[in-house]
Amino acid sequence: GQVIVGADSHTCTYGALGAFATGMGSTDIAVAMATGEIWMKVPQTIKFIYHGKLSKWVSGKDLILYTIGDIGVDGALYSVMEFSGEAVDELPMDGRFTMANMAIEAGAKAGIFNVDDKTKEYVKAHVSLRHWEPSPPSLRGASATKQSQCKDAEYAKIIEYDVSKIEPQVAFPHLPSNTKPISQVGDIKLDQVVIGSCTNGRLEDLRVAAKLFKGRKVHPDLRCIIIPGSQKVYLDALRERLIEIFIEAGAAVSTPTCGPCLGGY
Repeated sequence: GQVIVGADSHTCTYGALGAFATGMGSTDIAVAMATGEIWMKVPQTIKFIYHGKLSKWVSGKDLILYTIGDIGVDGALYSVMEFSGEAVDELPMDGRFTMANMAIEAGAKAGIFNVDDKTKEYVKAHVSLRHWEPSPPSLRGASATKQSQCKDAEYAKIIEYDVSKIEPQVAFPHLPSNTKPISQVGDIKLDQVVIGSCTNGRLEDLRVAAKLFKGRKVHPDLRCIIIPGSQKVYLDALRERLIEIFIEAGAAVSTPTCGPCLGGY
């Protein structure tokens, strides 16, 4: 329920924790830091409901790419994208972070999820106890497994998807809305692969990649860069020997950074 502002367009990632999180310019952030307050127009909300069960290899990244491909890069302009439905309820926190992270790619001011037991366990594991406040008694018990949005909330529109029909998605240049299902991609020669960044540099992403890399070698004509999303992810990947798998396969492993986003590699 907190409001979080940051000097990065992908500050909206915190929406996975049920926070209204948005990116702003450095001047606005300076005002927020100095006063503890910020002014903004209250955005409208678009509700996205994801029904059904995800197919194999389909993740939160595929759901958000499919959504952006459907509504366009301005489809949620200055709006809040509210993600709901049984399919996203089943997503691990890593998948939710990815979806919230990419809300900005649809022009959204923020992307937000329901708070449930997965959210609470994540916060407990990552936040100092002095900053953690458990739910009040009225919100505990079976009825509090998920603290959902207001039942009488008003929405600019409601968009629903059957995720069982969604394949793994590929975004082509030069917009994230230029998406195609994997079945329509065909054979394409790859020159460079980057696995990481604030969108997909989490431990679960690296685990999936390591399963594919193990016992294989990167093609000599391909440049492959692995970038863990944080120092903690890097350390966890080291402990699980995922980094060893990547290096033995011929990939380059970098420190956590935004490098490729800026053309830094």
